Amino acid sequence: MTASSEIRVRVVLSGLVQGVFFRHYTRKNAITYGLTGCVKNRPDGCVEAIFEGSESQVALMLEWCRIGPPSARVTDMAVFREEATGEFTDFEIRYD
Repeated sequence: MTASSEIRVRVVLSGLVQGVFFRHYTRKNAITYGLTGCVKNRPDGCVEAIFEGSESQVALMLEWCRIGPPSARVTDMAVFREEATGEFTDFEIRYD
């Protein structure tokens, strides 16, 4: 069970988000902000991420996601708030 102050969001980013080290930079920033979760490329060309942490930590990460790494061009960002599960112990890149 997670602390009540933790939130979880699932983010789907579209645009030029694959092949530009988006997952690598997402992991690096998520760790910097103290978040747990995962990030992966989707078959439809989008990047999907799950972030768990405090409201302020997640807000910082979402602000970064709107821009992404230097070579990326984010054209759309859908954010879905979910119940925090505490299933993650770190932040990982997934390849599934």
